[in-house]
Parts: sequence; structure tokens; C-alpha cells
Amino acid sequence: MSVNLQKGQKVELRKSTGGDLRRVMVGLGWDEVKRKGGLFAPKPQDIDCDASAFVCVGGKLVSNSDVVYFGNLRHSSGAVNHMGDNLTGAGEGDDEQIFVELSTLPEQYDKIVFVVNIYQAAQRRQHFGLIQNAFIRVCDAETNQELCRYNLSESYDNLTAMVFGELYRYKGQWKFSAIGQATSDNSVSDLANRFR
Repeated sequence: MSVNLQKGQKVELRKSTGGDLRRVMVGLGWDEVKRKGGLFAPKPQDIDCDASAFVCVGGKLVSNSDVVYFGNLRHSSGAVNHMGDNLTGAGEGDDEQIFVELSTLPEQYDKIVFVVNIYQAAQRRQHFGLIQNAFIRVCDAETNQELCRYNLSESYDNLTAMVFGELYRYKGQWKFSAIGQATSDNSVSDLANRFR
């Protein structure tokens, strides 16, 4: 049974049978707010949100190669894999998915931070106030069972990026923390600098 998290809440990740998880899928999703306009109104530009994972040592990013995103779909360890870029957020369910092999992630990596930024937000004059139904969820990738979900419900007008949540090791166990911190960063690299 999935746990619905509130901002700041943490949960230990375990199989429904009680054993240790080996592989998880982190799904991120969002929808554009329906915009008003008449028959002849110009079609608004699609909002291209990009999900990324920062694979951290001691809670910090130590190398650019530890950023898994649309330009680097596979972490050097092979344990974190991004399934590709969704350019519009159209459709039901997850818009982007990142798989994490918890059982093979090298021990020095203790945290994976999941973020989303709007591609070229400043240039396109777009922000998270134009997005609705944003969520992050963690599933047991072996059974496809959803373990936890965090739905963002606050207003994020004029903010262009989001630290959604993080997987982290604590006393040998993996936990998930719902963060929901919006920022005005304009790119993946700007967001990454927060974790250096």
C-alpha cells in the first residue's frame, strides 16, 4: 500500500513482504495548467520540464558525471538510469522515470536528489505556476508496486525549478524524503551548484 507523503515527511523504503529493496523506479509527473484563449489565440509554447538525479557522496555532488539527466542518461556506476526526456508533459502517469539499482549503487553514494527544472524558463517566460498535478513517486521496480507518493500542492508562481525529494541511506537502510523546495534556478547546472 502506497504512503501519501506531506512536505518534509520521510519514509523507510521496504518491500511489501518486508525485505530490502533491490531496485526502485522514481516517477515524476506534471500537467500544464489549461490556458484560456479564444479560437484565434496563439497556441502557448509547450512547457518542457526536465527531471534529473544528483548522485551524491556525503550529501554533495563531487563530479559533473554524477548528474543524471537528458544529456547524461546513465550514471558511471550503471546504477542510476534516466529513461529519457518528455518535452511537453502531455499524457497520463509518469512524464519521466529514473531507475535506481539500490543493491549495486557503490557504498560511497549516500544520497540521490531528484529535481525538475523548466527548460529555458527565463527565455520562455515560464514558471511552475503554469504547472499543476506535479508529483514524485517511488515504486518497487521488481513488482511495480507504488511505495510512496508526494503530490505538490502549493503555489509556485514565478519559480522555475523544484527539488522534489531524495533517496538516502541511513544506518544501512534506504529512506525517501519529500522536499518540495521551489527555486528560481534556470538550468540543471544552476540547480546542481546548490549541492556542491
